[in-house]
Amino acid sequence: MMKIVAIFILGLILSIDPKKVSKINSLKAEAKKAFLAGDFKAAIEKYKFLRDSMGVSEDEVGMNLANSYFQTNDTASAVSTYQPLSVSDDKKIKSWANLQMGVIANRQGKFEEALNFFKQAMKAEPENDQARFNYEMVKKKLEEQKKQEQQKKDQNKDNKDNKDDQKKDQKDKQDQENKDKQNKDQKDKKDQQNKDQKDEKKDQKDQQNKDQKSQEQKDKEKKEKEQQQKEQEQKDQQNKDDKNKPDPSLSEKLKDMKITEEKAKMILEAMKNQEVQYLQQNKRKATKPKDKGKPDW
Repeated sequence: MMKIVAIFILGLILSIDPKKVSKINSLKAEAKKAFLAGDFKAAIEKYKFLRDSMGVSEDEVGMNLANSYFQTNDTASAVSTYQPLSVSDDKKIKSWANLQMGVIANRQGKFEEALNFFKQAMKAEPENDQARFNYEMVKKKLEEQKKQEQQKKDQNKDNKDNKDDQKKDQKDKQDQENKDKQNKDQKDKKDQQNKDQKDEKKDQKDQQNKDQKSQEQKDKEKKEKEQQQKEQEQKDQQNKDDKNKPDPSLSEKLKDMKITEEKAKMILEAMKNQEVQYLQQNKRKATKPKDKGKPDW
């Protein structure tokens, strides 16, 4: 078995082109020099050539290429280069790749994602103090964010509750006003009905009193008229009786003349008839036509 392995290694060594190895080493040195000098664009160019054209798949080359992308703020290329390194068998490379992706996620405001990357970095390499520091920092930031979000949520809820309460209060107030208005309208209507009924009863009573007074006045006037008529009749009868009643002095005289009142009345009646005849005769004479041939006298 050992002989087979030795033969494989020997064959592998013999298959490596010394010139290619020399060129790879030269490019690595140039790329590293450019990276350390801060010429990240040149470093990216050389590391990409090593990986894509020279077929170098070493984790160190991939890490330096990803770091060069990171320094030029090409986060998309950096993340796509860090991702395969985050599962590397090299714990240090794996820890660093997760750390860098956590930094990028943190800058993008993806705090929960960043927290997970930092956790993976510490898990791969517990001695990675930078990953631990970043983890605590982002954890605190995330808690603060959640607290603010909860406060905002509570505030929004309070505002919503306040608005709902205000709307409810306004609705209750409006309902109460409508109810009060309805009750007032009903009361006013009832009061008006009572007033109308009261006025109608009063008018009826006033009319009855007026009719009663009018009837009483009529009855009083009728009674007074009847009384006056009666008094007048009594007065007329009294006058008649007084007229027919002989004069006391005349009665005494008749008594002295030994003439009864009945006989005296007969004499008076006869005298009255004679007087009437005399007046009628004079009237007829006065109406006779005058003789024009005689003087008026």
